This record gives sequence, structure tokens and C-alpha cells, in this order.
Amino acid sequence: MHTLGIDLAAEPKGTALARIHWSANSAQLVELKLGVNDSEIVELAQGATKIGIDCALGWPTQFVEFLKLHSDLNLRSKPSGDINWRRDVSYRETDRFLQRLTGRWPLSVATDRLGMTALRCAGLQARLVEAGFSRDRSGLAEMVEVYPGATLRYWGINTAGYRFDEEIRKKLLSQLLERAPWLELGDFEDNLLSSTDAFDSLIAALSARAAAISKATLPTTTDLINARVEGWIALPTVQVEELV
Repeated sequence: MHTLGIDLAAEPKGTALARIHWSANSAQLVELKLGVNDSEIVELAQGATKIGIDCALGWPTQFVEFLKLHSDLNLRSKPSGDINWRRDVSYRETDRFLQRLTGRWPLSVATDRLGMTALRCAGLQARLVEAGFSRDRSGLAEMVEVYPGATLRYWGINTAGYRFDEEIRKKLLSQLLERAPWLELGDFEDNLLSSTDAFDSLIAALSARAAAISKATLPTTTDLINARVEGWIALPTVQVEELV
């Protein structure tokens, strides 16, 4: 089994990809690339069981419907514009689920700075579908939305400052390897320490493994129709030790 982790940015600069090969009792990081473009991602995705993408895969259904009405000058919905209404249209079902689960709101793809990256992600998804992958965004098919920061916190790893400080990343990686001695990093450890993007792509690939073995959050039957359009965040439901 191979899992792919993609720390996506609006441009190839800032985008990292990690590919992990899994066997019964071990896992090996076999590829780690920085500055990857969409074509490289599609090429390296071939044969992957799960592709974990650190980016929202879709927009809130209510937000899309509001934009259609607003663009048509159709105000039948009579939006109030107040804070409760803004929250309703700004967040997806998976965002609300994650907030209830973790106590933290993820960034809103509709109103926060994530939007530019999500636009690139829409193009990447189209290329992956063209290459034969499913367009299902719920996590039940090959593509799955992941959240490295929340994954680390679920595993009990303090994420404070890790995105800005190499020494903190070094400490986090040491904690991770102590708990997962079966994870072989090869010659990539220096890149994982020097680049936050690379580090997050590794966590994305580990999260994709959790989804691949059905040990990650999934939408309920009620949420499934929405999740296939909006996307669904796959947060591991097991600790890192249990990924093999």
C-alpha cells in the first residue's frame, strides 16, 4: 500500500508531497518533494491507495446557493447578514463536526485565506478525475481531506510554534519516531526539519493511512450527500502507534 500526503499551497512554491510505502510491520518514506506542480502530483498519485490533501476539497453548499441567488439579484432567501447567518453559510458540515470534536474551528474555505489554495485544489481534483480517480470528496474514495495540525493534536503532540521553528519541529519529529519506530525516513529527515511544508506532507500521508484502514472520521449516512460535494475532514480515530 502507498499513501500520498500533499501539503497544498496556492502555488507550487510552498507545496510539498510525501509518499509512504506500507508493509505489515513497517512504513518507509520513499519520496519527499518540495515545489511540486499539479502534473507531478497526478503522476505520483498513480497507484496510491489514498491521497491525503491538506486543503478543503469543496465549498459550503449554503454558501454556493447564496452566491447563485445573490448573483442573480434574487434575494428571496432574505439573508440577515448577522453573525449566526454568516456562520451558517461560511462553514461546511465537516467543519462543524470537527469543531464539536476538537473545540476548534478550522479555517473557512468561504471567507478565510484558504480560498486561493482551494481554487488551485479544484483544478487539481479535476486533473486527478481526468486521470481516473473518483470525484467523491467524502473520503470514501481515493482522495481524502486531511488536517495535519488537528491530527498532531489528537495524537497528543503539542503543535505550538512548530510551523515557525525548526527546533520545535525537531522535537515533534523525535516524539513521533519514538512512538512510531516502524517509520523509516531514509535520507529525508533534514528536509522534514527545514521545511514546514515537508513536515505537514508527512503528517498528511500518515493521516491518509488512517483513512485507508478505516480508522478516520467519516460522514454519517445523513451527511454523506453533502460530504461528497463539500468534502469531509478525515481525522484519525487511532493513535499513531496503531497505523501498522
